[in-house]
Amino acid sequence: MVTAPHPPAPRDDRPRHVADLLRLVTRDPGRPRLTWYGDDHERVELSGAVLENWVNKTTNLLVEEFDAGPGTRVVLDLPAHWRTVVWALAIWRTGATVVLAPAEDDATTGAVGTRADVVVTTRPDRWAGTRAELVAVALPALARRFGADLPAGAIDAASAVMTYGDQLGWVPDVDPEAAALEDGPSTTTHRAVFATTVATGGAREVVDGRLGVPGSLARLLTLWSADGSAVLLAPDVATGLDADPDRRARLLQSERAS
Repeated sequence: MVTAPHPPAPRDDRPRHVADLLRLVTRDPGRPRLTWYGDDHERVELSGAVLENWVNKTTNLLVEEFDAGPGTRVVLDLPAHWRTVVWALAIWRTGATVVLAPAEDDATTGAVGTRADVVVTTRPDRWAGTRAELVAVALPALARRFGADLPAGAIDAASAVMTYGDQLGWVPDVDPEAAALEDGPSTTTHRAVFATTVATGGAREVVDGRLGVPGSLARLLTLWSADGSAVLLAPDVATGLDADPDRRARLLQSERAS
């Protein structure tokens, strides 16, 4: 008895790690991939090529300054913001672990800093006295320096990142089973971070910063994994748009986003 050949299994083109993701978003290098609406009417647009450029520079800093790689724990003490996205992608590109900072009034801050290798923060004084190396991040797009006195040995990201190469240097191999994200007691591996649900291919969607850093990152990865793009709103901007439906409709129309 002759049977028909089985059809080939569907191809799964979803990224399995950050390197895959960056190759995907740069296939059309000039296409907007992340548009940020921040406070003070700030709008920043990153094409695939520009996003990759920022990630490469930041990855090079992490590897060259801190020997970042699998097992390195990097605390992100940053709000939902386009710079936070770049730092998270760069940390994952080295194979290291993103550790989300505890809440403002959480008494475990000192303990987290003691177990961290690097802290990337807008509030370096909060982490003074811990064993971690400090990187101070200025959030405004045009900032060229942190703008405040830094603790001894802290790196000013606003000036330091720009001194690193646009092309990625040597980076360690990523262990897919190693921890990629720590959020309190919850830990997610690199493999699981990229096991995202594929959205409609090529969609451009608004991502609400009120989801917080983990929620925003998860949504962005889902969109990019499906060859989409995102408009990321600062929490206060999202709240303001809720109160002004006409303004929200204009933004959606101008960004061609859903």
